[in-house]
Amino acid sequence: MSKQQSEIRTLHAAFAEKVDAVLAALEMEGFLPAECPRAGVTVEPPREASHGDLATNAAMVLAKQARANPRDLAARIAEKLAQDPDVEAAEIAGPGFINLHLSDTAWRAELAAIAALGDDYGRSPLGASTTVNVEYVSANPTGPMHMGHCRGAVVGDALAALLEFAGHRVIREYYVNDAGSQVDTLARSAYLRYREASGEDIGAIPEGLYPGDYLIVVGQRLAKELGARFMSEPEAEWLPIFRAEAVTAMMDLIRDDLALLGIHHDVFSSEAALQLAKKPEAAEAWLRKHDLVYDGVLEAPKGKAPPEDWEPVELPLFRSTRFGDDQDRPIRKSDGKWTYFGADLAYHMQKAEQADALIDIWGADHSGTVKRIKAAVAALSQGQGKPIPFDVKLVQMVQLMRGGEPLKMSKRSGNFVTIAEMVEEVGKDVVRFTMLTRKPEAQMEFDFAKVVEASKDNPVFYVQYAHARIHSTLRKGAIEGLVPSADHIDLLGAEELDLIKQAAQFPRIVEAAAQAREPHRLAFYLYELAGALHAYWNLGNDSPGKRFIIAQESDLSGARLFLADQIGQVIRNGLALLGVEAVEEM
Repeated sequence: MSKQQSEIRTLHAAFAEKVDAVLAALEMEGFLPAECPRAGVTVEPPREASHGDLATNAAMVLAKQARANPRDLAARIAEKLAQDPDVEAAEIAGPGFINLHLSDTAWRAELAAIAALGDDYGRSPLGASTTVNVEYVSANPTGPMHMGHCRGAVVGDALAALLEFAGHRVIREYYVNDAGSQVDTLARSAYLRYREASGEDIGAIPEGLYPGDYLIVVGQRLAKELGARFMSEPEAEWLPIFRAEAVTAMMDLIRDDLALLGIHHDVFSSEAALQLAKKPEAAEAWLRKHDLVYDGVLEAPKGKAPPEDWEPVELPLFRSTRFGDDQDRPIRKSDGKWTYFGADLAYHMQKAEQADALIDIWGADHSGTVKRIKAAVAALSQGQGKPIPFDVKLVQMVQLMRGGEPLKMSKRSGNFVTIAEMVEEVGKDVVRFTMLTRKPEAQMEFDFAKVVEASKDNPVFYVQYAHARIHSTLRKGAIEGLVPSADHIDLLGAEELDLIKQAAQFPRIVEAAAQAREPHRLAFYLYELAGALHAYWNLGNDSPGKRFIIAQESDLSGARLFLADQIGQVIRNGLALLGVEAVEEM
């Protein structure tokens, strides 16, 4: 953003500053205490549009500190705000809310601000350059990406883009689970394909190994590179080599699959490397030093008789009950190996060393571990000397449908729909936008037929069509010698101002979505903005005088084309954050 652009204030930001200036003036007058905390003061649209354009809760928040009646304080604030030339009226509502009705000039100025800021319209300094680590996908490196991974991948990637736009530094991270039993299974599966590629008839794939054809290529490459060297060697000789080679091959495949969705990570952290670097031991030592890990015996399983072979075993236990968990958790198994929780704890300790806040995007099947890992991060925050905000966003699975019939997915059987297949069939934009049309924690269906429908019921089409419709209008205007112009935007009337007001919500939506860690809010907003654009367009079908282009009225046409151009800019900015192309023709 240029210096000139950085000096431009969007309407909501400008009025937040104006309210703040009024409060500062009341401090100078002695009506508010000096340096009165204003963190809870908000300036946002009221719930009912009939109540005004903006509302502030300043009097409600500060009345106690001012030792004043909220409505009395509201009267003083409203009196000063009413003196602003951009405010037509400042009204007190309920126990002390202040509703502001803005002048048409203020809204037309916002249209000019969209044009001046362009791709930066909606960008916010909210994050103050704090570093947020967003970990997403982190699928086991045992095969290609399938639709079980897709929704979390899109949510995480859109959230990362949103946080950057809202002023944060973002680390996009993928945690490679390459130290568990599943990668040994992968290595044995790749070794079987290696033997097959070397001329051996392997018959049916044994139960417990990965049968997917994607390993055939891995086996062929290993046979070409290694020859027959390991055909008769014991497992202890070849397993480490095939494990490393297979994981590398799978991660290359995963990166390629994610790239089809426009997803690229900054960091790939290896669980095996984490353990090799003794990070879990370091975490355990720190936790023991602070009496957060002790040697104890787990209670017998609750709710049913313990298994016959169950016996009490002393294990190192993390005091997660201090942080809200319902029981303390082991960080090592009885054989001394790290539990998943123990390794994960050390991994989060490593992430906390590099970021001011952590966000994990997990599948809903991990809901049972949220409480304990939050407890671990809360404990490890003590070691950083500062609290580390930590959010876990749970993402529900997607039910794939075709012709009304659900599609099955099973990595072990090799019968699953890959991301590559899905992108090839319906396109990246459809996949990405559709995954953001429901809250992540809500169940959703992905019907291959419905997501490509050219109808209002298909959100991605509806939004992209709005952008394409705008560009079609601009092209038609150019043919007729008409260009977008801000010279006569004072000619824009009530319907056009309503459209401006909808577009002007974008900066506020960006900040609210970033604060809530909810990128789907952008998809919802874009659908509403597209609806407003289509509704305005339809006015011209019924009344020619409402069309964007009126050949005999070049000044009005130029102003409306300018309006259309800026609505298109907002749609482009929003779609860019979702990783979706703003098409110009459909």
